[in-house]
Parts: sequence; C-alpha cells; structure tokens
Amino acid sequence: MKLYSYFRSSAAYRVRIALNIKGLSYDYAPIHLLRDGGEQLKPDYRALSPDGIVPTLIDGDHVINQSLAIIEYLEETHPEPALLPGTPADRAFIRAIALQVACEIHPLNNTRVLQYLTTEVKLDDAAKNAWYARWVESGLDALERRLERDPRVGTLCFGDSPTLADLCLVPQVFNARRFNVDVSRYPTIERVADYAATLDAFLRAAPAQQPDAE
Repeated sequence: MKLYSYFRSSAAYRVRIALNIKGLSYDYAPIHLLRDGGEQLKPDYRALSPDGIVPTLIDGDHVINQSLAIIEYLEETHPEPALLPGTPADRAFIRAIALQVACEIHPLNNTRVLQYLTTEVKLDDAAKNAWYARWVESGLDALERRLERDPRVGTLCFGDSPTLADLCLVPQVFNARRFNVDVSRYPTIERVADYAATLDAFLRAAPAQQPDAE
C-alpha cells in the first residue's frame, strides 16, 4: 500500500490511524499542501486525485480517495479489529459522529478554505482565526451534547475500543488546539480525545511523527 499524505491534514491523519489499528504497513508519500502553490494541485497528483486533496491510498491497482471511503475500504478488506462494531444502530451512532466531524466541522476550516479567505476575501489572520473558531466551536458544542448524554460513550466514543468516530475526533481536536480553540469547554470531547491520543496507533499517526513533519 502507498498513502499520499500531508502531516497536518486531518483527513490523512484519520487514515494513518486506521492503517495502524489494522496493523497494515504502507509507503508514505508526502504531498505538501503549501509548498510551490500546493503539491496537491500538480498534474501528476491530480491524475490520482481529481479534487486535488489528500489523502489518496493506492492498494494494488486500486486508487482510493476521500478519507472515510478509504477507511471503510480498509474495514471491508481487513475487518479485524473492527472500526464499526455493534448493531446497525450502534454503527449509525459511530458514523454520525464521524460524519459530524468530517462533513459539518472540517470542510469549513480546511486548508483550501482558509487560503481562500486570506488570498481572495482578504481577511487578516485575526479574522481568519475568528472564522475558524466560530465553526469549530459550533460543531464541537453540538458534538459534546451528543456524547455527554449517550450511555454508549466510554473511555472512547463507543465503549473502550477505537472506532471510526475516534479516528475523526482526535485529528479535529488536534487542529482545534492548533488554532487556539479552548477544548476544555467540551469536557467529554477533551477526555475522549486525550485518552485516544495516548494509544499506540494514534501516537504513531500523530503529525509530529510523520516523515514530512516540520
């Protein structure tokens, strides 16, 4: 397997955790999202990822884009340990958390959106960071309400074993802190994310541990 990744990409971070949990080895191919106008926009990489985003996973003849699609592919091809355990209702709960992060919070604050706000809308750093905080805090507030009242939440989002939900939560919390969002306002999220981040698969996937870390 080969993973095209950027060390600070939340989406790539999710996939790295999944690969580690599944015990799968892979070659790491760095794609710098800022250097030379963004290496993800170069023709060679756009041939693999028409959207010009990371991550991309190559598995044999298969080229797979989009982090959640990649993780579901890994779940189907390497089902143990399971990232989507439980009943259909439980799996819907896990997916709902993952999608809340990946589809509601993250898209408003990813690199290309923040770049657009500074280069095209001409926001200064303070205004850009205010945009980031507004949407991250709104999303985390809703997610905290979901988690704090559900009995399925344990040391992690679903019981005590990592699931797709934790794979999405930990990178989002990492990014929130990078932009100085006070995560302590969300005690359940903070507790779960901080515990998950101590697990080996998460530690090895952390941005600072990647070959392209700066």
